[in-house]
Amino acid sequence: MIRNALIAAAATATIATAFAPMATADTVIGTPAPCVTASDLVGPDFNVRKCGVSDVDQFRTGLESNGNAYCGPASLYNVLHYWAHVKGAPIGWGPVKVGYLDPMKQVDYNMVTGSISRIGTDASYDGGTSLTNLRTAWDKATQPARDAGWQTSRGRVSTIDNPDFAGDVARKLNEGPLQLVYGRYKNGPLNDTLQRTGGHIVTVVSATGSFGGNTIKLKLADPGRAGDHNQGDYLNTQSAYEALDVTLTKRHFLQYSPAVDDENTTEDESLEPGTYTWVDRWELTGPRYLSDTTRQMVEGFNWFDMAK
Repeated sequence: MIRNALIAAAATATIATAFAPMATADTVIGTPAPCVTASDLVGPDFNVRKCGVSDVDQFRTGLESNGNAYCGPASLYNVLHYWAHVKGAPIGWGPVKVGYLDPMKQVDYNMVTGSISRIGTDASYDGGTSLTNLRTAWDKATQPARDAGWQTSRGRVSTIDNPDFAGDVARKLNEGPLQLVYGRYKNGPLNDTLQRTGGHIVTVVSATGSFGGNTIKLKLADPGRAGDHNQGDYLNTQSAYEALDVTLTKRHFLQYSPAVDDENTTEDESLEPGTYTWVDRWELTGPRYLSDTTRQMVEGFNWFDMAK
């Protein structure tokens, strides 16, 4: 981790945080109040909380399909907001700096929308984005910081063959907010199999659980679950920030993947039999994540770090 040299300072900050009073967040930072930073990685259990993370809406006028598939760019904006507002990193694109923008101010709404659109472009948006391409968008947005002497790093952690996914969530969240992806899975062709039908990307701001454990409790900034969705002028206004509670539970199941047609051949490969693979996923459940048709399975996350 970049900040290994700052362990002593971090420990001091953790002690101070533990006794800090709960306070209303800065209006520009915009974290839902109350929020108290936590950084407890000592012992068998962990408790990590990041304050100062935005919760921007993905559904906006000016984005393709009103932002229906812009969860990736919007959730990455939340990450960039944290590093710009809380850590003071110069992040942005040309004259547009994330640190100058307040997503909760109507005067900045169009500029934030433009920033989300730019992230989508840099992430090769093609009706959706991937964690891989979103890391590329991070690289481009943080180039001004590197030019100013900051060091940056980023990576991905998968649920596959990972003996301590819970611990990885805590350790990487301790560095900064995460981008977490989950798939929507329906029943597969065979009994007790599941098939992916789509996905969604959110920002993780809090995690509690045990190292090596099989459950984690998270708080999410979810760009697709605004409290005012489909109400009034929701496409042109920012909703109130929220931190949504969810639980992740480790699952091991047989995943069905249908064959995909190769456009470069004359044959239709989609007619061939699909494949079955045993996978480890973490099922996401919560009061705002109810479905009668699919189950939400976490597949991995992007992590990010910066230091100067």
